[in-house]
Amino acid sequence: STDIQQPIPLEVFQHSLEEFKQLSAHELEHMGRLGTPLYKSAAAERYSPIDWDTALQRAANAFARTQASRSFFYSSGRSSNEAGFVLQLLARVYGSNNVNNCSYYCHQATGVGLANTIGSGTATVELADLDACDTIFVIGANPASNHPRFIHKLKACRDRGGHVIVINPAREPGLVKFALPKSARSLIAGGSEIASHYLQPQIGSDVAVLHGLAKATLELGAEDRQFIEKHCNDFGALRKLLESLSWPGIEQACGLGKSEIFEVARVYARAENAVFAWGMGITHHASGVANVECISNLALLRGMLGAPSRGLLPLRGHSNVQGIGTIGVKPVLASAVFEKMQSSLGVDMPAGNETGMDTLACLEAAASGNIDAALIMGGNLYAGSPNAKWAEAALDAIGCKVFLTTTLNKSHVCGVGNGEVLILPVAARDEEPQPTTQESMFNFVRLSDGGIKRIAQARSEIDVLVDIARRLSANEHFKKNLGEFDFSVFSSRSNIRETIARVIPGMQALADIDVAKREFHVQNRIRHTPVFATADQRANFIAQPMQVFQSSNEFPYKLMSVRSEGQFNSIIYEQQDSYRGAVHRQVVFLNREDMRQLGISNGAIVALRSAYGRMPDLRAQGFDLPRGNVMAYYPEANILIGTERDARSQTPAFKSVSVALELADAVA
Repeated sequence: STDIQQPIPLEVFQHSLEEFKQLSAHELEHMGRLGTPLYKSAAAERYSPIDWDTALQRAANAFARTQASRSFFYSSGRSSNEAGFVLQLLARVYGSNNVNNCSYYCHQATGVGLANTIGSGTATVELADLDACDTIFVIGANPASNHPRFIHKLKACRDRGGHVIVINPAREPGLVKFALPKSARSLIAGGSEIASHYLQPQIGSDVAVLHGLAKATLELGAEDRQFIEKHCNDFGALRKLLESLSWPGIEQACGLGKSEIFEVARVYARAENAVFAWGMGITHHASGVANVECISNLALLRGMLGAPSRGLLPLRGHSNVQGIGTIGVKPVLASAVFEKMQSSLGVDMPAGNETGMDTLACLEAAASGNIDAALIMGGNLYAGSPNAKWAEAALDAIGCKVFLTTTLNKSHVCGVGNGEVLILPVAARDEEPQPTTQESMFNFVRLSDGGIKRIAQARSEIDVLVDIARRLSANEHFKKNLGEFDFSVFSSRSNIRETIARVIPGMQALADIDVAKREFHVQNRIRHTPVFATADQRANFIAQPMQVFQSSNEFPYKLMSVRSEGQFNSIIYEQQDSYRGAVHRQVVFLNREDMRQLGISNGAIVALRSAYGRMPDLRAQGFDLPRGNVMAYYPEANILIGTERDARSQTPAFKSVSVALELADAVA
């Protein structure tokens, strides 16, 4: 972990920003821990160490001198529930609903899609449910690299005679076979079989694939009519849509044959307990919400929701990205939560409960010159954003950015040339002075004790936020909104948890978790009975029209950006990717037949070009992909990715990008 490093020597900061900018993401992360607050004035060309008191006062001043509507507050999923709650409360009392988190760049489409179909936006199964299911779909995800613990559940399903159905344009080696480190048999055999069936559709054709599976399920007569009649709405509209689709049209849209789709549908038709898991290969498209709704449709057709060992499992990244949303780090709160937060704390949140700006909208506002101050807690907002050149300019237009971080990353050296910047060193989770909590993708809330002291000057995120609030209270407007409330009560993490338990539904057990030591599932999320969180307690089928991503004549290839084995979100731990056979990250993965037709071999130097940018000096590498489909690593490929997004979730289309391939003579 990059958290277990010595502090960066202070003399390093004698180098200019331009010199820092030449370092790779891996080099920045591995320079060491940030050991002192850093400051850069708007005119400066380098960072300078400053003391905590000066840093915090400058941070408070930046927000005190601007209008709340010209600010935003962002959190990654690395932060604790307690820190996230304090952040969003600080923002709302200050007067800004521009509160958002990294889920808008990953699984926001999941939350919107599931809310439309079942009324709640998280997993419907618990971890134990995976031990008794006989069929697991893995759609648009590569758990061999990104969720290795989940791989063990897939292997166990195969061991008991079950099926693992992978749907992914790329035939990922770790999903075909995976060598389990703790299994001598698996290691000796060169890996254990994971996928029993593997569908490789065209990039961006998920709706077509899922409609095809649903249509085949109906044609096999495998729908659960009793479940549908008792527990679902709008089945007729979906059936009419599916019946109107022709098999040649589906085959052309997704690149799969009818026989391939039927083979998987027959397995599903025989399944007794099925779980559907998916990752950002589903959400990172302009059809992201529709993709999720179609997964839900397929599960509902056979009654694979609302019972033990049946259900939906979005595979999330950061360990607390779900918890950050649960406790309110989002642009709008449920009305009851908003009212309770105001009344129980006696504060005024003057922006009301109007919806604030999501993550991408905040950057668009910044690009238009409408953001004066931003508080960015964790994460790597620059590297995580699409359209890298545009994102850099947008961030550079912000008057003052306040970063809370453990290490340096690209966000601290790109988009920081023109404005005032503060970088504040904070404690990692196991360094927190008091216990904090996180929520897993299974809706399970865990307690972290903390207590380790590695970096002398690093402070808890919570303490930093409380101190900024204290200094802001000198501002007449902020003081008026506070009423009798004092943020200093949150110096005790128990007080934060008690407040969350009062105002956030399902979190009542959080109040005494540090005393009782009872970790828990958030209430009313796991669906072991067919009672859903909709107004009529019935699930909804959504009849989505066919949506297919199409490339263009100028940019004929379909690109999806992917993470590597030695990568966690935007953090690069290792340059090589042993599963895919890549020794570095300047690689583009191509269909081998496309390579033969183009007359290029492995190692050839090529470039990718889109309407937004160009990636030069890439090494071509053959991979098992459909023809016309290519892969490149995220976040490097963000230079090619525009701000096209799913209209309902605002999640950028990181995995459906039209690109052109330039060969060596064109590159030269």
